[in-house]
Amino acid sequence: MGFARTCSVALVGVEGVVVEVQADLEPGVAAFTLVGLPDKSLTESRDRVRAAVVNSGAQWPQKKLTVGLSPASVPKSGSGFDLAVAASVLGAAERIDPRVLADIVMIGELGLDGRVRPVRGILPAVLAAAEAGYEQVVVPECAAPEASLVPGVSVLGVRSLRQLIAVLADEPVPEEEQDLQGRPDPLMAGLRMPGTGAATGMHGMGAAQHDHGHDLADVVGQESARTAVEVAAAGRHHLFLEGPPGAGKTMLAERLPAILPRLCRAESLEVTAVHSVAGLLPPGKPLIDVAPYCAPHHSATMQALVGGGPGIARPGAVSLAHRGVLFLDETPEFSSHALDALRQPLEAGHVVIARSAGVVRFPARFLMVLAANPCPCGRFSRTDELCECPSSAIRRYQARLSGPLLDRVDLRVEVERVTRSQLAGDGPRGDSTRAVADRVRAARDRAAARLAGTPWRSNSEVPGRELRTRWRAAAGALDEAERSLERGVLTARGLDRVLRVAWTVADLVGHDRPDARDIALALQLRTGVPRGVPMALGALA
Repeated sequence: MGFARTCSVALVGVEGVVVEVQADLEPGVAAFTLVGLPDKSLTESRDRVRAAVVNSGAQWPQKKLTVGLSPASVPKSGSGFDLAVAASVLGAAERIDPRVLADIVMIGELGLDGRVRPVRGILPAVLAAAEAGYEQVVVPECAAPEASLVPGVSVLGVRSLRQLIAVLADEPVPEEEQDLQGRPDPLMAGLRMPGTGAATGMHGMGAAQHDHGHDLADVVGQESARTAVEVAAAGRHHLFLEGPPGAGKTMLAERLPAILPRLCRAESLEVTAVHSVAGLLPPGKPLIDVAPYCAPHHSATMQALVGGGPGIARPGAVSLAHRGVLFLDETPEFSSHALDALRQPLEAGHVVIARSAGVVRFPARFLMVLAANPCPCGRFSRTDELCECPSSAIRRYQARLSGPLLDRVDLRVEVERVTRSQLAGDGPRGDSTRAVADRVRAARDRAAARLAGTPWRSNSEVPGRELRTRWRAAAGALDEAERSLERGVLTARGLDRVLRVAWTVADLVGHDRPDARDIALALQLRTGVPRGVPMALGALA
């Protein structure tokens, strides 16, 4: 009788559970039994592993073989257990010393010819292994850069099962033939899901920080909207842009990721883990260090926005936009159920999806940008009579955005129609992306210095209780905001959000704490009602 064990990782959302893969050989009729709550793709590993072992030059044991995945109560899915199953079988057959396998975590899918293919979720799987105390990990060769992002873990990248056997048995490692030059590596296909390219709107647009084709200076006019975008980026405040078609709402949203600061190491690992599970990691770039940008179509379902789907839940758009920007263009055209499902992640910063197979938690701390027309035809305005929509149609159209959702939006700006003189370039051009990004970075640094030693990192995360007791505004600065609360213009949540925006304005203009003009500008950005203060931040300095 032979026995061997090694380890792999089962992913539940973006969290991993280390699974012990045990192989037991007993005399009897040759059979292969796989137990431990496997799904369909994992059950099929019996045929993949047998073919891979034989085609790798090893002998398949002609005995009764039982492979157990422990703990058996954890659901296991995917083909990432193939490598661990093959190694444990070879260990039980004494082709590999079982003692060598016990403290190694193996992740990878096996082809029938013995090649090791990558799977999605390598980074969160290796993170789970490191947290469990394992120091050695075996992954596919093309996924080794992603696994190496985890500190304190020794990563071995193998291209085939033959190479793994040779390494573990202390034999000469065979050279594997490389694919023809100029052709895509077929092994990389396991890192991406079909239909997840740039056209889906779920991709990293943060690279626009160095893309001169997406410069904020290209936006004509729109001083109020540009100020709101800068404030949103500096404090991670949600933004609602309302205006006629062609006024520049989408242009402003597409340029917002470029003025966000680069992600720190911890944020990069969080974002990369989500995109790795979703199969959205850019080729050749294992670490995402810029703010992601996600712009789903208005036909997206609730599961596509917040996550879910059949079987094991998958991350949705709110998680793919974690630490970045979620842009919902033509927001009233989205399903009301899908929009209302955004309320909980907007407040909590994460999504909890309950299914019969278990509960999955995805991070979802994003900056939301909503864009909408003022009416079905898009020409409604307070200053002209171009709109032909009946008042009832305008009310129904605007009522598609619920009050509780809009109450969670910090900044609401009306984008004006662009004039002929503005398009001709007669007026001054706005600041470039680089100039605005520098101011945003300086404001973030001021907020970080103030919030040092606290669990919060930006003004939008600070509870209102702390803003009213620990970090107070200047004396008398809140009088107008408190009167708005008494008149019902603001809710209690709205007053807290005004305070957060005021602190961001103060950080941008260099004030030690918000004064009356900072509060007035925050109120103006929150309610859209003029308060007699200029929209240009430079006038408040």
